[in-house]
Parts: sequence; C-alpha cells; structure tokens
Amino acid sequence: MRFWDSSALVPLVIRQRASTAVDTWFGEDSVVALWALTPVEITSALWRHVRGGAVAEDDALRAETRVDELVQSSYVVADLDTVSARGRRLLRVHALRAADASQLAAAILWAANAPQGRVFHTLDDRLALAARREGFSVP
Repeated sequence: MRFWDSSALVPLVIRQRASTAVDTWFGEDSVVALWALTPVEITSALWRHVRGGAVAEDDALRAETRVDELVQSSYVVADLDTVSARGRRLLRVHALRAADASQLAAAILWAANAPQGRVFHTLDDRLALAARREGFSVP
C-alpha cells in the first residue's frame, strides 16, 4: 500500500503528460491510501481543466466516477483532528500550502508516525521535498 496525493491521482483518472509514470506506480502497487479530502481536490483539478479547455466535460464526469470507484477501494485517512494538528506543525517546518500539509499529515498518520520505507506519491515538488524530509520514499 502506498499513499497518494491528489496531484498524482489526477493523471490516473484523466490522460496527462504524467499518466505513463503514474500508471507504472499504480501497476507496481494498486492498493491506495489517501486523505479524506483528496476527492475534493481531484474534482477541483478536473473542473479547472474543463474550464481551461484541456478536458471535455463528459471526460471529467467519467473521471469523477473513476475517482469514486478508487475511493471505495482505498484506505482513507479520515481523522480530521489529528491531521489538522499535524498539518499545523508541518506548516511551521516546511514551505507548504495548507492542503499539501494536510495531505502529508494524513500520510504520516497512515504510516503510524513511521514513514521510513513507506512510499508517498506526489507530482508536487515542494510536497515531495517535505515528504522526503519527513522520511518517506518519493519516486
């Protein structure tokens, strides 16, 4: 099982430049752990692409269905209080945005505070750096 940030999951549900790499990661281990609010972030990204003309509305709707299916088969971190407290600490230590700090906090909770040897998938450079510094392996 690996933890997936929303930035790595978007190319799994719609074709993007990073889709080939993400498909490979998913092929290596298709058991996904994610933060409870990740589907909201993915939906935001999908519809931002629709509004920008990069994705057709029908494709975004099909991608949302794939997201729902993915969430149903995933381990979902939903402890808001713990993620919030850890996220606030991460914001003091790393140059992250609030949503990214929540993603990383959820991953640390998923890893039971022992991220060494655990994989964290993200396409965000700042989040990848913070995850590595917290002890995760980031491909």
